[in-house]
Amino acid sequence: MARLRLFGPAREAAGTSSVTLPGQSVSAIITAAEEQFGETFSRVVGVSNIWLNGEPVQPAAPVNDGDEVAVIPPVSGG
Repeated sequence: MARLRLFGPAREAAGTSSVTLPGQSVSAIITAAEEQFGETFSRVVGVSNIWLNGEPVQPAAPVNDGDEVAVIPPVSGG
């Protein structure tokens, strides 16, 4: 199982900063999280960057036990 790390609005929408989820790909992990955390979380994910083990990644990328998938929403400020 992989650990899903959540930041900013993704963390707020989910009510947690991390969760361990089953899945064989990044998209499977994200889908499981969307099912668990609901529509608001899904909207945040739709505008966020997804990283695997500290690197930007495509949704079809495979995930292994112990990997870390991160949802990084856009940052604003100045």
